[in-house]
Amino acid sequence: MTIFLITLAVVCLLTGLAGCVIPVLPGPPISYLGILFLHFSEEYDYSLTTLLVLLALVIVVTILDYVIPMLGSKYLGAGKWGSTGSFIGTIIGLFFLPWGLIVGPFLGAFIGEKISGKGWHDAFVAGTGSLVGFLVGTLIKVLLCLYMIWIFIDALIF
Repeated sequence: MTIFLITLAVVCLLTGLAGCVIPVLPGPPISYLGILFLHFSEEYDYSLTTLLVLLALVIVVTILDYVIPMLGSKYLGAGKWGSTGSFIGTIIGLFFLPWGLIVGPFLGAFIGEKISGKGWHDAFVAGTGSLVGFLVGTLIKVLLCLYMIWIFIDALIF
């Protein structure tokens, strides 16, 4: 049974890592599932604290994945319309995978800023901030999944 759970854990961890860049898959939650599979095997055990901290990180990173593009556009000067447009673009982008998740926040912020009456340059900068926010969110997801892979390997080797 242990070998089966370890195999499931490896599949989940690798699928989770892939899910960080493949928008259809929720990367960190799938990787966390891999950690749980290893935890429930007979030979390996994580502390409750480790499991709860990882769960909290997964929840926070998953929420931030939708919020960071909005914050990126706001940081580069987007107003209320641009930030709202970025968030709406992120949600609409979910229906046009995979490119919708990249283009959606950018277009949402851009269109929001244009609606508010800002010029092309300001709208483009706000859209770029949203795109940078998306890329930062993706990087954070990848780092969390790599950390979970590391603690998985650490549990198996040490």
